[in-house]
Amino acid sequence: TFYTVVGKEMRAWTIPRGTTCSKAAGKIHTDMEKGFIRAEVINIDDFITCGSEHAAREKGLLRLEGRDYVVQDGDILHIRFNV
Repeated sequence: TFYTVVGKEMRAWTIPRGTTCSKAAGKIHTDMEKGFIRAEVINIDDFITCGSEHAAREKGLLRLEGRDYVVQDGDILHIRFNV
């Protein structure tokens, strides 16, 4: 399971273990998989501890991953894409 956060809304997405970041993006929308650039990734536990994406970024817990990154259970993804 990975998560997406937009504003105050968090959504969980179920994927099989071993799914790459680009395939996970395709679970949200096929255009996101086709135009995948990279993803900003933070673990849900780090996000909760920090209280916000901004605080996590300041602590260096937010990282950029490419299309071949294998999504881990509890990752929060912010997908960058262009179509």
